[in-house]
Amino acid sequence: MYSNTRSFISDLRNSFPGIKMYTDPLTLLAKGTDAGFYRLIPQIVIQVNSEAEVSMIIHLCYKYKLPLTFKSGGTSLSGQTISDSVLVELGPGFNTSRITDEGKTASFGAAVIGENANRRLARYGRKLGPSPASISSAKIGGIVSNNASGSSYGIIHNSYNTVRGMRIILYDGSLLDTADEKSCRNFKKGHSELCEKITSLRQRIKNNKPVQEKINHKFQLKNTCGYGVNSLIDFDDPVEIIQHLMIGSEGTLGFISEVTFETVEDHQFKAAAMIYFPHIRNACEAIRPLRECAGVSAAELMDRNALRAVEDLPGMPEVLKTLDKDVVALLIDTSADDETVLKAQMREIVRKLSHIKTVFPIEFTTDIQTYNTYWKVRKGLFTSAAATRPKGTACIIEDLAFRAAVLGDALVALQDLFAKYAYNQAIIWGHLLDGNIHFVIMPNFNHDAGIEEYRNFMNDLVALTIDRFDGSLKAEHGTGRNMAPFVEKEWGSEIYKIMKEIKDIFDPQHILNPGVILNNDPDILTKNLKPLPDANELIDNCIECGFCESECPSRNLTLTPRQRIVIYRQLHLLQQQKLTGKYYYRQLKKRFTYKGDETCATDGLCERDCPVGINTGKLIKELRWQHHGMFANSMTSTLASHMNALTSVLRFWLKVPHLISKITGYPFMEFWTYLLFKISGKRFPLWTRYTPTGTSKKKYISTKSINNNELEVVYFPSCINRTMGTSPDYEEKTALTQKTEEILLRAKCKIIYPDSIHKLCCGMAFDSKGFKEQGKRKAKELENALLLASDNGRIPVLCDMSPCLYRMKETLDKRLKLYEPVAFFLEFLQSRLQFSQLPVQVAIHSTCSNTKMGLEKELYTLASLCAEKVIVPEEVGCCAWAGDRGFFYPELNKSALMNLHTQVKDLKYGYSTSRTCEIGLSMNSKITYQSVIYLVDKATRI
Repeated sequence: MYSNTRSFISDLRNSFPGIKMYTDPLTLLAKGTDAGFYRLIPQIVIQVNSEAEVSMIIHLCYKYKLPLTFKSGGTSLSGQTISDSVLVELGPGFNTSRITDEGKTASFGAAVIGENANRRLARYGRKLGPSPASISSAKIGGIVSNNASGSSYGIIHNSYNTVRGMRIILYDGSLLDTADEKSCRNFKKGHSELCEKITSLRQRIKNNKPVQEKINHKFQLKNTCGYGVNSLIDFDDPVEIIQHLMIGSEGTLGFISEVTFETVEDHQFKAAAMIYFPHIRNACEAIRPLRECAGVSAAELMDRNALRAVEDLPGMPEVLKTLDKDVVALLIDTSADDETVLKAQMREIVRKLSHIKTVFPIEFTTDIQTYNTYWKVRKGLFTSAAATRPKGTACIIEDLAFRAAVLGDALVALQDLFAKYAYNQAIIWGHLLDGNIHFVIMPNFNHDAGIEEYRNFMNDLVALTIDRFDGSLKAEHGTGRNMAPFVEKEWGSEIYKIMKEIKDIFDPQHILNPGVILNNDPDILTKNLKPLPDANELIDNCIECGFCESECPSRNLTLTPRQRIVIYRQLHLLQQQKLTGKYYYRQLKKRFTYKGDETCATDGLCERDCPVGINTGKLIKELRWQHHGMFANSMTSTLASHMNALTSVLRFWLKVPHLISKITGYPFMEFWTYLLFKISGKRFPLWTRYTPTGTSKKKYISTKSINNNELEVVYFPSCINRTMGTSPDYEEKTALTQKTEEILLRAKCKIIYPDSIHKLCCGMAFDSKGFKEQGKRKAKELENALLLASDNGRIPVLCDMSPCLYRMKETLDKRLKLYEPVAFFLEFLQSRLQFSQLPVQVAIHSTCSNTKMGLEKELYTLASLCAEKVIVPEEVGCCAWAGDRGFFYPELNKSALMNLHTQVKDLKYGYSTSRTCEIGLSMNSKITYQSVIYLVDKATRI
């Protein structure tokens, strides 16, 4: 530990008593990890939520000479957001936004995820210019600090050219708002010496023609290697220079708290073509004609190995598996606001490329599903390729840029270099219009020979790029630790000296992210390498990219999927090294129980965001299964065999608190039940007024035929809805199962109930707790009952709770036609019921199961048939109630729904498709959430 760390912590606590600081081993390892292939363990992690906190932290780090690193999304690929000292993590306080000038300009806090920023801009038909592949997880602070650009628009609309304002905290704790004239005047007055140094540096470059010419020449390509010294030529005002020096500075010059962008138009009509060329040189011939075409927003190159890495993914063309070894693909994107214009652009592109040899004729698609599949694959190329790496190897990505005239030769030379070092699984892809190429190699760092081989490869790569083809060593990923030793090689000693002066001006003690961008250690690229041991086949393909984090419901409470995998791997590594008796292992193991297991909702949404389809929830369920003993399994088997009795008991006990509350009042009852919840150590479930009462046991009797126009439907009421009734906040006191039956009869349906219904359960309640065998047994019982009731799948089956239905789709016989309420009502009942829009505003919540089934739009459509205005709260994903987990870990539910209340506070009702989820939604929104079936009932009453 740095000698002054304890004093630093004490001073910071005195200044901000409530600030979140972490020093426990588990959190330091989990939060200290990023997407790169380096690992440093911080001594302290601090979550910041205000500029005042950041200012004080920088001040104290300078006081105690403690190195300091800022981390936003942690998707950086070259070790830019790791530290062995103080790591500052952006909290939700920096998740702010202001849209101005009809979306043409927008200001976003540093913690706003890029994709969320684009969602907020979408209503204006605008989006951010920077579009990195990690935009669904990368945050504004990181996007700007790395001068991200991405596939679309290249240099023209990167961060450097679209930023119009910035709030910056400098090494002395002072704040500069470059968009505020008063702030700029005060800064120039109070920091006159700094401004004079910047102005002097600019003048020296202006007076040195060879240096100025070299800078101009180097920045004709994408270039993020070193500092953006082009800002010293492009601007006269020192504030403008400072603002643009911050772009791409990777947290080494100051802290960026907010950025104002000039946004770009997001055209309504889009088309894409996957063009196959027999050789990579043929694809490079397309650069010049494509640059001449109007409306070409991207041209993405993918070599044969890249295509091989994704050819088995869902939705990919079967032709990929038949391509020759030298074939490459080019994904062309074009867009317009007019369909006629779009078609003209497609014809022009085909005509311009007609002289270049292709494997197949060029065909564009405007089908949105195919279009999105192409781009999802392209954006996931790195991680998809990384998942194919041989066991024991690392996964390293770098990006270069070359001029169009030499790109074909450069790429062939690069392929030869891969062959020289036997990096046979290396892949190449990139943004062809900009000559920007990414590649992935998979060296083996488990022995000295592999490390030395990689070091030699990097030296040869630098010589190839700089000496032979006059290219850029870094085009858009930022310099990082991997390229820091070669910055001087790229720029020469004179310009490198200017960069060192820039660092001295902005960070005199060199404590801001030291070792990144400028580093005197030639071997830094092979030090502090991250271990990626094979620990469990469920998660071994993970490269810790962090794409899974943005929707994880526990991300602001305990751990994310990436962090769970990091800790699990470390525990496995320590077990292999026979260090399970050590204090460090015991601490990780103990804390992982709560942070890794108990607060994981196991909702599986991480699988949807993961480019290689890892469901970390499956790992957690596996761990729960391993921890169950003989007694627990025996008790659970008994409960599973007596579902009728179990639900009867639950019905009774659910009624008791409500009966008492009618006498004592709900505040009194909630106080004592909360006290019991705390005293019991969360063994007694939390009860609130939103907890449903028990419903009366219903006799489920199949109906007789009505007429020739009847619709047969097998209705399976879930065990939850057979047990739970309404809550006191419900206006409608009819139980959901009864209400569903009423609607089906109104729609002239013949209802068929499966036999022995009170014994049936989909098994999810058991499986989610790790009782796999009991879950399988209940699923098999249900399968047999539904096959019998549905005439072996001929008759559609409706289940009134979407999480149960999703599990049924996963586990039951594929002959069964299974529906949850939203899909069933839209497909079968929309024409059978008379919908009347109610003059109300309602909120809707898509459960994680409906989201995984792709029914978010369908839920909105159904709600819109029933209500004049439907609100979908932004950045509210899985509610994390997770069956019954919300009863025992309400803090997880509260954290997952932290953005809900402010967006629905003026409403009265919200609707969803899961009774348990609706409990947590009501608790945290203070409005009534209930099944969308109740909304359909209100809108279809005759």
